[in-house]
Parts: sequence; C-alpha cells; structure tokens
Amino acid sequence: MAAVVETKPVPVEAKPNESAAELPVFNLGSHTPTPITVETSNISSPPKSLFIVSPIEQGSYPVILFFPGTSIGNNAYSQLFQHISSHGLIVVSPQLYSFMPPSGNNEVDLAAQVANWLPEGLKSNLPENVEADLNKLVLSGHSRGGTIAFALSLGYATNPEIRLDQFSALVAVDPVGGTNRYTELNPSVLSNNTFDLSFPVTVIGTGLGGVAKCMIPCAPESANHEKFYERSKAPKAHFVTKEYGHMDVLDDSPSNLRSWVMSKCMCANGKGPREAVRRTVGGLAVAFLKDLFSGNLKNGVLMTIVQDPSVAPALLDDVDFVQV
Repeated sequence: MAAVVETKPVPVEAKPNESAAELPVFNLGSHTPTPITVETSNISSPPKSLFIVSPIEQGSYPVILFFPGTSIGNNAYSQLFQHISSHGLIVVSPQLYSFMPPSGNNEVDLAAQVANWLPEGLKSNLPENVEADLNKLVLSGHSRGGTIAFALSLGYATNPEIRLDQFSALVAVDPVGGTNRYTELNPSVLSNNTFDLSFPVTVIGTGLGGVAKCMIPCAPESANHEKFYERSKAPKAHFVTKEYGHMDVLDDSPSNLRSWVMSKCMCANGKGPREAVRRTVGGLAVAFLKDLFSGNLKNGVLMTIVQDPSVAPALLDDVDFVQV
C-alpha cells in the first residue's frame, strides 16, 4: 500500500499578467489538429454523433471525452479543441441531445454509452496511423457538461454501467450543478459532501459566471465551480479566469445558431478577446494532463503556472493547488 502523505495546499498570489512571458502550453503546439465529424449512420457507428479533433501525425495520444454545455453544439468548441489537440491529445465530444436536455440521469447514461463505445469504435474514425491511448482517458466538460463528467466518474450511470477505473483525470470548465428540477440529476451531484475519486481533478471557473445578463446568472454561486472544487479530493487544482464569462470559452462566432445565441445573448461576457481565455483554458488543461501523464504533477508546468499565474494570457485569480 502506498504511503499517505499529508495534503499541502500551495498558496499563491495573483500577479498582473501584462509583462510576463507566456509558456508554450498557451500557444499552439507542434501537432497538426484535424476536425472529424462522425454521425450515427450504421450499427458500427457511435451511439451519438461525435465531433473529434485529433493530431494527424503518427503516434499514440491520450483521449479527452468532453461533454458540451446546455444546448450547445459540440463543434462550438472547435478553437479550444484545436489548441488542446495541437499539443498531442485527441478530443472526442459527443452531441448527447439536439435541443432540450433530458433528465440528468438519462444524460449520464447516454454519456456512458459513448464511453463504452470508445475501445471498439474510436480507432476506425481517427486519421491513419493515429492510435487512441485509452489507458489515458480523461473526462471533461463545460457548464452542465462538467456536471455530467463528474456524475459519470461518480458512478451515476446505470444503463449501461461503466468501469470507473478506466478514467485517469477530470478537467471541468466552469461546471454548474443543476438548477432546473426537471433536468437535474437525482440525487444532485452536489449533494455529495465529498467526491470520492481516485484520480486528479482540475477545475477552471470564470469570474463573471455569477453575473446575471438576463434573468439569472448562467453559473450561480450556489452551484458553481467553487462547489465542485471544494468537494474534490487532492491532488486537485483550481483556477478562475477573472475577467471572462461563462460562455467565453466558445468559438468567437459559433456556426450553429443555437450555440451562437447561447454564446452571445444568455450569459455575461468579458470585454477581452475570447482567444485569450481559450488559450488559457486550453493551456491549463494541457499543462495538467502532460504533467500528470509524465509523472511530474508536483514540479512541472502546472506548478509554474500556480506559482506565477501571470504567465497565462488571461488574468487568473483564486489559484489553488492541493498536492498529496
């Protein structure tokens, strides 16, 4: 049995980011990402349509299973996915429903169907000579999709059931617990006082998610990123893009009309360019996963960012990293 080491939070003080040199993870990497759309056309197809972004160079790459936010098209994150994939990662994003979300429990079951399809079905939909390393399978999601990622990892799926030990990490982008009783998970994910997960977690929040633009905030404080982070076990990291809103991680102008409306009209937006927050979120995900898979989580690029948040393109606040 491994020795238990005292958990140690890493205290940091956010610094102005105008003059600091950015780290390579915040710029495009050396790989060439290509988008792939996979429809549900025959018996060997995935249970739900997929938007995949993969490197085209020969190699074996970790896989991120990314769940979109409420009523958002999976291709509305194409620029974020390209950034991540350019650093040698495959992003697979399923479209679990077309318009109105189902109940949270039904959505988790749909997510489980996709996860169970990956070992047999993903390879034939990737570029030639590209292999998916499913020993390094990461759960991720934005907004409601972040909640689905947590729920899947916590064993909420019942039809079908799923192997929880296949997941290596979780990256949540401004996750929001259910605020609608018709689509909420039962029991609520946030009803768990502690998330008993066996792998590291990174939670990335937004500073304007709790600001109302229409009637209510898109990420109310009662169910926002902080609630997910405080329930997560070490090792865990937390970052907040202070000057950006809940939907600013999406493409500048999503091609899907529904996604465009959600992106531009429903939530408070930051005044800065979206490119900066996408590069920040993508770079944080890359740093976290690269350090994790190289066994260097305590002393790698992520720790550099934690100790000096000014290296990120967007201003980071509430930075925290708890080691084991």
